[in-house]
Amino acid sequence: MLVALLLILLMLFLHEMGHYLTARWAGMKVTEFFLGFGPRLWSFRRGETVFGLKAIPFGAYVRIIGMNNLEEVPPAEESRTYRSKPYWRRMSVAVAGSTMHFLLALVLLFTFLVIGGRTESVPSSDWSVTQVANDSPAAEAGLQPGDRIVSVNGDSVATMDDLVVVLPEPGTPVSLGILRDGDLLTRSLTLGTHPFDADRGYLGVRSLNARESQPIEVGFVEAVPESLEEFGFLTKESAVAIGKLFSPGGLSGFFQRVTEEPASQEVSSVSGGTFSSTAVEDEERVISILGVLRIFADFVSDITENYGSLLLLFALVNIFIGVFNMIPLLPFDGGHVAIATYERLRSRRGRRYTADVSKMIPVAYAVVVVLLFVGLGALYLDASDPVRLPS
Repeated sequence: MLVALLLILLMLFLHEMGHYLTARWAGMKVTEFFLGFGPRLWSFRRGETVFGLKAIPFGAYVRIIGMNNLEEVPPAEESRTYRSKPYWRRMSVAVAGSTMHFLLALVLLFTFLVIGGRTESVPSSDWSVTQVANDSPAAEAGLQPGDRIVSVNGDSVATMDDLVVVLPEPGTPVSLGILRDGDLLTRSLTLGTHPFDADRGYLGVRSLNARESQPIEVGFVEAVPESLEEFGFLTKESAVAIGKLFSPGGLSGFFQRVTEEPASQEVSSVSGGTFSSTAVEDEERVISILGVLRIFADFVSDITENYGSLLLLFALVNIFIGVFNMIPLLPFDGGHVAIATYERLRSRRGRRYTADVSKMIPVAYAVVVVLLFVGLGALYLDASDPVRLPS
């Protein structure tokens, strides 16, 4: 858990370092750079900035003077405020935190692909029937779990994908070659109609081992576009998930989930380099910092086996936080982006327009309250119904 916490603190440190460096390059005055909130534990001053640690390790901040027009700043330092700088300078500072998350995620994805490769799901030739539907043609013909269908009307089939391809249309009599406990048997039946496709023949069997993961090495050059592609996919999914959560229906469903009795559930697992969700009861479960730390701790406990899973999870967390931080409302960095852009659009003929931030304070308070309730709710769920990875 301590190692997991240090990884989270590293991520927060890099986020704030992005703000700090871009602010310094822009000529802004940075007075504080702290990891954590609450009472100060340790600090030191270097130049005009105080660096240090605070007691509550779930956050970090950089204080830049003059972030809005309500803050009073000595006239001699006005030229070094955030608000006095050109649009592109303010934008560079506002997006720097999320940019650091995105760059870190790209490095993690690239590292995972180069070191661990990727996996591809391919048809397995060592498959078998694991379920036979009641009252199906397969059940009437006597097929059993553990059987492997090796031929259809004398034509051999090596995989279940082959079986799906060679099955004729509904109502057609077929003869199946069945391998059972090393013995080759023959079973005859008439295909039914597939419940989801009237043009497909239906046997009524299911296989949970019909496909297998095949490792594939990825070179340095090939890893670049694959990293970008995976980054784009995860970014889009993160944005969609955030939109769903903070919709009226999403918030209502979340708080309803909080008030229900805890129920055991499985959650996301990473296996063989493929991030696959095994969530059964609540696919959109919100995870608090406690849940994230527990998942990280599970991976870190056996780093030699789970290094790929740890890299992927760390990349996913960085992408999610980077996207979340760009919500165009205060107190998020995206709120500063929205204000700076609005001011730029309203400025005319060299006269700079300044937004009245006081009108946005009630909205900012409302956002903080919603985040507080969501955070406490997620923390309660992770304490009462903890997310655990499969063994």
